[in-house]
Amino acid sequence: MAISTVAFSPKQFKIAIAEQDAFGTIQGAGTYHTLDVDSVGSPSLNPVQSLDVKTGSRVLQQADFFQSVTTSVKEISISGTATTNALDLLLENIIGEAEGSASGVYNFASNAGTQSVGTGATSQAGTLLSVIIISPHTGTENSNLAFKDCVVTNLTLNGDMGTEGGRIKFSATLQTGSVVDDLTDAATAIATAYTGTENYVMTDWSDPVYRQLVGVNELVMNSFSLTLDNPASFAGGTSAGYEVVVRAGEFSATLDASVKYDDKTENMFEVFNNQTSGSDTGTTLLNNDDTLSDGTFGIHMPESVLTNVSFNEGDIMMLDLSIKAVGTAVNSSTSLVVVSC
Repeated sequence: MAISTVAFSPKQFKIAIAEQDAFGTIQGAGTYHTLDVDSVGSPSLNPVQSLDVKTGSRVLQQADFFQSVTTSVKEISISGTATTNALDLLLENIIGEAEGSASGVYNFASNAGTQSVGTGATSQAGTLLSVIIISPHTGTENSNLAFKDCVVTNLTLNGDMGTEGGRIKFSATLQTGSVVDDLTDAATAIATAYTGTENYVMTDWSDPVYRQLVGVNELVMNSFSLTLDNPASFAGGTSAGYEVVVRAGEFSATLDASVKYDDKTENMFEVFNNQTSGSDTGTTLLNNDDTLSDGTFGIHMPESVLTNVSFNEGDIMMLDLSIKAVGTAVNSSTSLVVVSC
């Protein structure tokens, strides 16, 4: 038998995601959106394996090998350009907004409690995604990798004026505690493909009044990176995987930015050093207006504190600022962070 002459470019692979209606059942074909990804990484299947040599032999025997896939957390990492459809799905999921809302303005409140993502055969709306890694191979055996019951646990949105003109990029980590749906999945019908008109750029923040970090506005920004973390916990075990998925850890929103060192920012070291315990330092707002709205990319932290200030030596002196959103009170529904797209 001759060797295969078939070869594929890494750029031929695709990522498609869809909102999932029911826990334990992958979403049907025709509801998926493709993402504008820069590269497709390998999913981490993380099977539980035992490779211990048992008594009676100095080498591992086939009878000693053990593997289970029912109590492992699978992880998928993706990165690319932050298009509208992608951001709507990813932000809905990590914020926990109702499925299919696509409101364009996503708000996480200061008084948010634990969230039950999936229990048995039920799930809350907007809390699950189905993910397909689409292979270009179209032979008699398809090679798409299909994952159900996925939740976004980390989402980073970033831009750099020196890279693609400040176009907004994203990276996301998704996890699932369910068994892999199918590693030879049939071809997936795509409902919506990304387009080049869905882009967002930092230059949309043209009014310096609304470029504000911890209460200081009219800043000249070189780059930013917003990270949202909403971890998931998996518990219980069945033949289909973990039966309970809960978000109970800390939801955090952090922002790193590089800004010009000038008369607006020269006192940032003093501001950082003299922050008041039990209080916030100021509002953080990156937007084209004073209010976030659907169709524009913006970030708002009504209350925020500095966690680090440092010099960044380049052609001109810059400052690197690290900021974290804080809530006003445990029982307050005031926004912790709002993101629009």
